[in-house]
Amino acid sequence: MDERYLVMKGAEPFYFEGDNTGVLVIHGFSSTTASVYPIGQRFHQAGFTVFGPRLKGHGTHPNDLEQSTYEEWCATVEEGYAFLQESCDSIYIAGLSMGGTLALHLANQYPSTKGIILINAALDIPMLQSDREERFIPGIHSDIKKEGVAELAYDNIPVQSLKELEKLMKETKEKLSHIHVPARIFVSREDHVVPMNNSEFIYKEIPTDDKHLIVMEDSYHVATLDHDQGKIALESIAFINGLTVSTEG
Repeated sequence: MDERYLVMKGAEPFYFEGDNTGVLVIHGFSSTTASVYPIGQRFHQAGFTVFGPRLKGHGTHPNDLEQSTYEEWCATVEEGYAFLQESCDSIYIAGLSMGGTLALHLANQYPSTKGIILINAALDIPMLQSDREERFIPGIHSDIKKEGVAELAYDNIPVQSLKELEKLMKETKEKLSHIHVPARIFVSREDHVVPMNNSEFIYKEIPTDDKHLIVMEDSYHVATLDHDQGKIALESIAFINGLTVSTEG
C-alpha cells in the first residue's frame, strides 16, 4: 500500500543510537510514535539503542489506515527488528496496546529475543467490534488519567481496519503457548479501551518462567503518557539490565 498523505508532525519514526542492546518500541492501533516517544527517550538515556517505527497507515490520515493490512503492520515491526539486528547483539521489544500484540508476534517469530515489555497489550477489545454498517467510528485516543495530556492519534477509525486488528489479535492469541521469551507485563487497573483481563490472560498463557504482571494504579490505557510512565521506565530498564525491582507477579 502506498500512503497518500503526509506524516503528521510528531508521528515520525525515531531512532537513538546507543550501545549494543537494542529496544524496539511499538505504538498502538490508530496511534503514533508520539505515544511511546518518552519511553524511547528513557531507554536511550539508560544507554540502549532505540528504534520506534511508524506502523503502515498510521500517523498520516485515516484513509491510509483503511487501506493497510495487519500483515503490513507485522512487516513494519519485522523490518524494525532486522534494522536493530544490524548493530545490536541483544534485542528487547516494548509495545503499547496493539504494539504489545505485535511484540508478542515478534517474540514468537524470533525466539532469540531477550525480552518483551507489554503495556496494556490487546488481544480482545469489546468496544472495537467490526460488525458495523458505517465506514468510520470515533477514535479511541487519549484515555489518559493525567490532566492536560493528549495522545496524537486519529479522530476517526475505519471499520475495515477493525477487521484487520481482529485478525491480528486472533492469530496472536493462538501463538501465546509458543512464546518462551522473558516478559514484563504492565497493566492499568482502570483502562477504558483494553480490559485488564487481556494482560492477565497473556500472563497465564505464555509458558516462560521469567514473567511478571505489574499492575499500574494511577494510569489509564495510554500509560506511557500517564502517571505511571516513570514506573514503566524504571522497571523496564531494570529488566533489561538484569535486575529485579518489582515484587509483583
